[in-house]
Amino acid sequence: MATAHATRRRPAVLGDLLPGSLARDTALVIGAAAFVGIAAQIAVPLPGTPVPVTGQTFAVLLAGAALGFGRAGLGMLVYLLAGMAGVPWFTDGTSGAGFPTLGYVIGFVAAAAAVGRLAQLGGDRTPLRTVGTMLAGTAIMYAAGVPYLMAALHVDLAKALDLGVTPFLAGDALKVLLAAGLLPAAWKITGAARR
Repeated sequence: MATAHATRRRPAVLGDLLPGSLARDTALVIGAAAFVGIAAQIAVPLPGTPVPVTGQTFAVLLAGAALGFGRAGLGMLVYLLAGMAGVPWFTDGTSGAGFPTLGYVIGFVAAAAAVGRLAQLGGDRTPLRTVGTMLAGTAIMYAAGVPYLMAALHVDLAKALDLGVTPFLAGDALKVLLAAGLLPAAWKITGAARR
């Protein structure tokens, strides 16, 4: 009896609460890619920048926290590669590789994996920890997107920051705060929170 109890693992991320294994993981990876693809269609263009406000970044952060390192990173890799191959699920139903915001999409892979790993370590169990986790993921997206934007548009760092970071800071702060409310609440509702 003690052996059976010892082998039961606590869930590391919300995705672990679902039954199954390979079929579950496959569905979660594909579902994460589709979730980000749908969120990409929520887009508001901003004057003076090729980078729109989208629901993508929020979806990436949530997928990372819910699925953990491997599944989230793989889900964003599927999103990236399928979109580059022609699936029209980048912003405004686009696909391919010839646009200046592709660097952010590339950053989604690393950001989702990093957020997933932090969540596995408990980084989404309390509002304060969730804020730190989401800020780290957001920073990774910017770290990949800004240099790509610089190269694609042939602009310097200051201009790339004006185009690809500054207009989005308030919205990203709101997304981080929203995640800080949602994720700990989800753990509380499931009754599976682990400190």
